[in-house]
Amino acid sequence: MSIYRKTARPMERTLKVMAHLLSYPDANLREHLAELRQALHGEAALGKTRLAEVDALIRRLETRSGLAAEADYVELFDRGRGTSLHLFEHVHGDSRDRGPAMIDLIRTYEEAGLLLQEGELPDHLPVVLQYASTQPPAQARAFLAEIAHIVRAIFSALLRRQSPYACVLAALLDMAGEKAQPVDVATEPDIDELWEEPLAFDGCSVNGQATPGATAAGLPTGGANAMLNDQAQPLHFVRKPDESSAAQSNKGVRS
Repeated sequence: MSIYRKTARPMERTLKVMAHLLSYPDANLREHLAELRQALHGEAALGKTRLAEVDALIRRLETRSGLAAEADYVELFDRGRGTSLHLFEHVHGDSRDRGPAMIDLIRTYEEAGLLLQEGELPDHLPVVLQYASTQPPAQARAFLAEIAHIVRAIFSALLRRQSPYACVLAALLDMAGEKAQPVDVATEPDIDELWEEPLAFDGCSVNGQATPGATAAGLPTGGANAMLNDQAQPLHFVRKPDESSAAQSNKGVRS
């Protein structure tokens, strides 16, 4: 993973390091963490405080087991929209506008001579940062400023979850010339709650419903009737008369 030219532009190496740190921490990435650290310190595009924070994240990835690091990443970035690294998720959600926006971004990459790898989505922040790293410093900084409001929202959500990854988003805001200040973000339910299937017969329970007698009589459904509704209600089955019984009954009527 030799990702740096010897004559790199200012910010180029740092943007690439940020892109890799926000990528899935597989064995290949963890193997090159020392190289990422060296690139950060060599370019010195970050302030001392921010650099120390990113160093701490790299050390955490170095000392955590691979399985734990990967599980942390999935739990953080793949289980909820607030911390999603797909930028258009924060802008368009599941609306139809997301498709055209994706196409426009792909065209932007192609004009810069960049092609997506199989399975990559153009709005994934690591991909976006790889593109930004190919631009001259002024254009890269302006590009980061354009997406700063989304980066700040993700940064705020990561801070709420006390994630060490928040420093990467803060570094991006620094490079965009923005202040890394959190904003209010809505608390979202756990992804399991969002995808929870409703009970098949939910709503068919007698709980919270009036008894048939109370409804017919126009009685209130609260108070004692509400207490009755919490009790098991008997079901009465009436046998359907067979044809011979019905015929015999009709014969008796005619006679």
